[in-house]
Amino acid sequence: MNKYKKITLDGLIYQNPTFMLVLGTCPTLGLISSAFSSLGMGLTVLVILTLSNILISLLRKIIPNEVRIPCYIVIIATLVTFARMFLEKFVPDLYESLGGFLALIVVNCIILGRAEAFANKHTVLESTVDGLANGLGFTAAITVMGIICEFFGNGSLFGFKIMEFKMSMLATPAGAFLVYGICIAVFVYIIDAIERARRVKVNKLSRENLLKEAA
Repeated sequence: MNKYKKITLDGLIYQNPTFMLVLGTCPTLGLISSAFSSLGMGLTVLVILTLSNILISLLRKIIPNEVRIPCYIVIIATLVTFARMFLEKFVPDLYESLGGFLALIVVNCIILGRAEAFANKHTVLESTVDGLANGLGFTAAITVMGIICEFFGNGSLFGFKIMEFKMSMLATPAGAFLVYGICIAVFVYIIDAIERARRVKVNKLSRENLLKEAA
């Protein structure tokens, strides 16, 4: 259980692909001016990442090592094609809002990175948990930034007008880059603060145990 807990926490927090590893910046900066587009991209990546992890883990002993990267791309491209067909048919508004970024999922470094670094070396269950955790970590990060940019940049939230006051710069690529940087800084600061508090607690318990043993 501790193994799966670590995989989950790494994907969601300690190795969050957006805030800690700074991967997938192209769709992040291109789509976070809209909360709807951000959430849609996050969920699409979540599904494709999880399915690709499962398939690559299943085939890891069959795929020749020399051609593993091209094989990963073929698997991911197939999944992206199905995702595009599904979105175009059933969620056309999201399909239009994602535009060319949807096709770029094929070479998304988060998906390729997890395939190479994890799914290729672990069991199907572990790879599934890893895909879900990293996908949820990416979805949460990009959606939070999408909400911030849309709310303060356009005065709306998921397309619904909330207020008249707005800072239009946050709805531009430059504003998205600024929000991204601030979110990374805040996220890393919070994680560091939690880790410092945990180390202080551990050290305190260790001193108390030593004093008890000495007594």
